Amino acid sequence: MGSAFKKGLRDGIPIALGYLSVSFAFGIQAVACGLTPLQALLISMTNLTSAGQLAGITLISQMRPLMEMALTQLTINLRYALMSLALGQKFDDSMTTLHRAGVAFGNTDEIFAVAASQTGKIGHSYMYGLMVMPYIGWSGGTILGAVAGTLLPVFIRTALGIAIYGMFLAIIIPPMREKKAERTVIFAAAALSIAFRVLPGIRNLSSGYVIILCAVASAALGAWLFPVKEEEEES
Repeated sequence: MGSAFKKGLRDGIPIALGYLSVSFAFGIQAVACGLTPLQALLISMTNLTSAGQLAGITLISQMRPLMEMALTQLTINLRYALMSLALGQKFDDSMTTLHRAGVAFGNTDEIFAVAASQTGKIGHSYMYGLMVMPYIGWSGGTILGAVAGTLLPVFIRTALGIAIYGMFLAIIIPPMREKKAERTVIFAAAALSIAFRVLPGIRNLSSGYVIILCAVASAALGAWLFPVKEEEEES
């Protein structure tokens, strides 16, 4: 086992611990939506996206069309394409196309942040090491939560099920307190979501399309009101 792989393993442990609690909540939520523990585990083993998975199981429970689910996942997870493009600038010559495909599978927000913060170029050994522990934490937490969801009393499952929403709040609150652009986008998305919930004529729109419309409209508003100047992009 190479030193780069071992370093990746060490760097991935904090991510794995964080994923364990969040995926535990996802497992509980998946069972509550009617999935079996095995189905919840397979979803987490083949998808590494908390927001996408949560939206996905909601659409599955509502028996929504596959096209709606595909468009919803595309909207939610499009950021991974941008992160992969940015991360690709740090890869060394050992990163073949096949290795890039493997890394793309496990490229999450946290893994991207840790990998991008490394000094100099990084290779496939480090990236695979970095991905191993978070993958185990995410899959392991899911099966634990799913099994617990079949055994625990309802009031405990309900309390634990809100943990994943707490994670989302922890992600958005710090930046929105510091930057006006983030506040505007978040409040716009929240206002649109409420409108789709209460206004006649649009409140019956499927949750998948609501996610798409809220995300695209609020992001477009943010880009229009707070454009990034060319010199900022270069820096």
